[in-house]
Amino acid sequence: MEKKNINNVKLGNNVKIFDFVNLYGCSIDDNTKIGTFVEIQKNAIIGKNCKISSHTFICEGVEIEDNVFIGHNVTFINDKYPRATNNDGELQTEEDWVVTKTLVKKGASIGSSSTVLCGVIIGENAIVGAGAVVTKNVLPNMTVAGVPAKNIK
Repeated sequence: MEKKNINNVKLGNNVKIFDFVNLYGCSIDDNTKIGTFVEIQKNAIIGKNCKISSHTFICEGVEIEDNVFIGHNVTFINDKYPRATNNDGELQTEEDWVVTKTLVKKGASIGSSSTVLCGVIIGENAIVGAGAVVTKNVLPNMTVAGVPAKNIK
């Protein structure tokens, strides 16, 4: 089966997408499953064999490597200093702010209702507990939980 490119979305083979999903300008690799009510924005990259659970928001600047589990209602953030308006009092446009990238390494798992701030790396095979707020890097194989997320294992 050939890889597809629909509406600037690059889909690998055997990608499963459920109802009410908003995808634009992103890349989703082979065998990944996208649950209901997920949004994945432009320039986000999702690897192979990932599971993205329902109600999750993956914004521009997020890269998720292969074999990653994202629980329900996980939110990624890409702006360190969010504002509605620029210095002139006008609504901000893309020229008014900088995307700060986030990387989720191979085999990591992020629990439901977690929030991942921008500019962090979640290491290979790391686990983020449900409801955690990730504010800094998570080392490979580390388990973190809490607000802010701290090493628990």
